[in-house]
Amino acid sequence: MKTTETPVPQPAESGATVAEADAHPAARRPSGGRKGGGVLNVFSHGVLVIWAIMVVMPLVWAVMTSFKDDSSIFGSPWSLPDRLHFDNWARAWTDANMSDYFLNTVLVVGGSLIGTLVLGSMAAYVLARFDFPGNRFIYYLFVGGMSFPIMLALVPLFYVVNNMGMLNTVHGLIVVYIAYSLPFTVFFLTAFFRTLPASVAEAAFVDGASHTRTFFQIMLPMAKPGLISVGIFNFLGQWNQYMLPTVLNTDPDKKVLTQGLVQLAVSQGYKGDWSGLFAGLVMAMLPVLAAYIVFQRQVVQGLTAGALK
Repeated sequence: MKTTETPVPQPAESGATVAEADAHPAARRPSGGRKGGGVLNVFSHGVLVIWAIMVVMPLVWAVMTSFKDDSSIFGSPWSLPDRLHFDNWARAWTDANMSDYFLNTVLVVGGSLIGTLVLGSMAAYVLARFDFPGNRFIYYLFVGGMSFPIMLALVPLFYVVNNMGMLNTVHGLIVVYIAYSLPFTVFFLTAFFRTLPASVAEAAFVDGASHTRTFFQIMLPMAKPGLISVGIFNFLGQWNQYMLPTVLNTDPDKKVLTQGLVQLAVSQGYKGDWSGLFAGLVMAMLPVLAAYIVFQRQVVQGLTAGALK
């Protein structure tokens, strides 16, 4: 009998090369992709830098101009001020009554912001967590409210507020601001409450917590990023609101900042106080910038929470 020996297969050299290539896929990646990605990164960063300059430069120029006198504003608008004219800010704060306008704005926006967040979060929580007849209909009513142009409601709104005896009052503006901001607030927070885990609320119900206690002590703190995000957006819209107070608030003692800036621009006739106007403009701008800088991280967390769930 003949016995045949089976030769032991030896790894081919080409096979080793293939194995090495499979083990290190980055080694056989074409260099053109890396160059393309680098060019794309440079282009995107360049666009971001240009966009940042376009946004920051007007703000810096307004702050710089608020410390100039009128002759320097028109003579050398892009140069630095020869000295800091703090009297512009003092004149705008006292002589132009910016202090009264600022206080009225803080009262109106503060009250309306609190009311909007409380009512909007309660409505959004019910729409997001409970199924009942008419749930989707009520939700789409709020969504439709965002698409309704406010200019079409100015005339009937004026008569409604006047008949309720709230014309030229702070609480009248607060109620109107709340109604104006509720559609977006409910739309935003409904989507946010749907991303929160339902097991936490169910555990609270098992422990004997009521719906009110579960909402205010458990679900509302969990929705803090969303509340801060929608609060910043509402704060921006209400702080810069001009059309509604112009129609519903004609009392000079109840005017808000936007009305005060217009009054400051036209009060001098042909001799405009431009340095005081820019000082008042920066005064109106600073609270908005400060709020966004302080809550910047929470705003990003609230906007990306739904995408990360």
